[in-house]
Amino acid sequence: MNILQQILIWLSRLFSPPPPEPGGQQPPPVTRKVMRIIFDPILPDNANRRLSQHLGWNDVDTLTSDYVEDLLTCSHGYLNYEIVQTVRVDHFPVKKDGFVYTVADYLHAWQLGSGFHQPDLVDYARLLQDFDLLARVNSGAIDEVWLFAMPYAGFYESLMVGPGAFFVNAPPMSVASLERPFIIMGFNYQRGVGEMLEAFGHRAEFILGRVFQSTNGDANLWARFTRYDKQFPGLSECGSVHFAPNSRTDYDWGNPAFVASRCRNWSQFPDLSGAPAQVNCAEWGDGDIRKHHTWWLRLSPHWTGNTNGIAWNWWQYVVDPSQT
Repeated sequence: MNILQQILIWLSRLFSPPPPEPGGQQPPPVTRKVMRIIFDPILPDNANRRLSQHLGWNDVDTLTSDYVEDLLTCSHGYLNYEIVQTVRVDHFPVKKDGFVYTVADYLHAWQLGSGFHQPDLVDYARLLQDFDLLARVNSGAIDEVWLFAMPYAGFYESLMVGPGAFFVNAPPMSVASLERPFIIMGFNYQRGVGEMLEAFGHRAEFILGRVFQSTNGDANLWARFTRYDKQFPGLSECGSVHFAPNSRTDYDWGNPAFVASRCRNWSQFPDLSGAPAQVNCAEWGDGDIRKHHTWWLRLSPHWTGNTNGIAWNWWQYVVDPSQT
């Protein structure tokens, strides 16, 4: 074999597509390292209890463990979130315009149900700086940040930061010094795990919409997955975070009306050929927010293999935005 032939063989190997991934197998699990930042001010005139305790709101550790367990179950063992650091902050988060609540002012507004500061948005640039988040992400110490706070803390449900960042339910933050994008989740500990899963679900909607943005017709599996009867009469599949297969309005997860839906086919992915079945809210929890969202997430494809270069494991995109 002469040198020219060796070069041609090397080039063919270099530019040939990789062999197809065997389909229909469970992908190896991933672990994503999370930093929690919990804003929960101390009430000095109330036995030094924290705001969440004083107002009877949820325990963050319990919310976290239940959320992590739900996502591990819904991803069929793929997504393992590991809390590697927790910072408990004794004051309110700083707003983008520099405003910070006092305990007295916040409790007064909460009692009245009005008078909360506007603009509400938190200062995300300050969060990046105050908690050294860029260095932590670049070093690999963390992959994601979860913010927990009271109502009117000013958090987006999810926000992407870094190179190639795009809209995931909030305007992206482009930061030149970051080597990879990461997501900041914003949670309200007055609310429950169902609302946390809703934030994750919206994150999934934006990311998967982007993954499939150049795919048309029935090849756009994401468009098929999210069909619901109101928009596609007789062609309902799994619906969206806000719309179950038979929903007529946002959050109408408890609708008892039956519709024809192919939602059950998604548990047999990639075989989506099954006939539609008559389903109603009993299929996804009779209106319970957490049950609906876990039902919806569990149906998301989670297998090895791909079609037209798009992985059958949709979780890998939602978990790691750098793969989109």
